[in-house]
Amino acid sequence: MASLRSALYAALPQHALSRLGARFARWRAGPLTTIFIRWFVRRYQVNLNEAAEPDPAAYRSFHAFFTRALAEDARAQPDDPAAVASPVDGVVSAGGRIYEDTIFQAKGLSYFATTLLGSAEAAARYRNGHFITLYLRPCDYHRVHVPLAGELQHIRHLPGRLWPVRPWAVAGVERLFARNERAVLEFSSDATAYALVMVGALMVGGLETRITGPMRRRCHAPEEWNLEMAPARFERGEEFGRFNFGSTVILLFPYDSVKLDATLVPGSVCRLGQSLGRTST
Repeated sequence: MASLRSALYAALPQHALSRLGARFARWRAGPLTTIFIRWFVRRYQVNLNEAAEPDPAAYRSFHAFFTRALAEDARAQPDDPAAVASPVDGVVSAGGRIYEDTIFQAKGLSYFATTLLGSAEAAARYRNGHFITLYLRPCDYHRVHVPLAGELQHIRHLPGRLWPVRPWAVAGVERLFARNERAVLEFSSDATAYALVMVGALMVGGLETRITGPMRRRCHAPEEWNLEMAPARFERGEEFGRFNFGSTVILLFPYDSVKLDATLVPGSVCRLGQSLGRTST
């Protein structure tokens, strides 16, 4: 059944459907938009009490609702200055050691850091390092924040497919994260270098950062922003990007630079600002 579903999604015009979904999400249909948002809140048990605007009728489009801001006191950053703060609300999909260049995806499946990052030079920094994969559910907050204070030095936008990133697809589609569209953000923090990868997916209306704005989905070759001469400084917990629909974030760290929290096993729910582990320095 899973292979049949994968074959069906492989045959779909993934980019055309996602463009259509993005247009629908931005459609301002007045009462119809509010009805749909209320249905979505019930269907996926969205906690709007945490939102800066808790009234579904206040959102002029589904896109505005989906990319909603949190209330100021809804999340807190760790007291420990060495803690790696979760950049998103989500569920742990996988985490642990990177074996040479290989990252675990799901039982029986893996992919290469070199392919994920689109650069052998970048991947070499994380050889035998650590990673954690966080899946953003439909009910989750969908803005992305900085897990460690530091400087954003490089952004690489890689075109690709738009497979769904739901658990059934992650468990059944080979090298899914390294095949989908993604944005690779390379940071140099006060404690360690790290990479944060925003993975696109089917019906995701696009990837966006404060540096690039919305990224062009129709590009056929990687786009790069080299900020090393004028890096953008971000503090831990500061917002720097968003998904215009749900998807996945992958964090990569160099060898022995962090110790991830052993309690964060696959299926664990984590919240923005929750400690994912500690840096080694």
